[in-house]
Amino acid sequence: MKTINQRIAAEVEGDFVVFLIGARVNSLLKLPKFIPVARAMGRMIKELKLNPQLGLLHVESWFGRTTLMVQYWRSFDHLHAYARQKDAEHLPAWADFNRRIASNGDVGIWHETYLVRAGEFEGIYNNMPEFGLASAGGWQPAEGRKRTAEGRLGRSDGGDAPL
Repeated sequence: MKTINQRIAAEVEGDFVVFLIGARVNSLLKLPKFIPVARAMGRMIKELKLNPQLGLLHVESWFGRTTLMVQYWRSFDHLHAYARQKDAEHLPAWADFNRRIASNGDVGIWHETYLVRAGEFEGIYNNMPEFGLASAGGWQPAEGRKRTAEGRLGRSDGGDAPL
């Protein structure tokens, strides 16, 4: 990936949602039980990327014993509708997880949902490829008001001293 070799600030118009989701293999002996969970998530992400009207803006993933996926959504209504959509990948995957694993302790799953109001966020990147929130919405050079965190949050004109 090509890096953007300057300071840039994330830009997103309107409200949006940050959805953190992941899984944890609670014993390495249970790793085979995680494979169907990972495959199901892959199918869901593919479906969401092929259907942008469903509301997923961008996704980033990290893998280890505990996985972490950061998803950016247009709205909570989009996220909630997808989770309940009868002809989408999520409901069958959720039913399969509950049938095979449920609360037996083999593989943990988790999620957290954050509703972000317009203008109540900031993100800065330097010498990075387009990443995270800058991929979800867009970016612009971190100049003027965008030069500092307080400026990006609209609390200063950007003239306060950056760290």
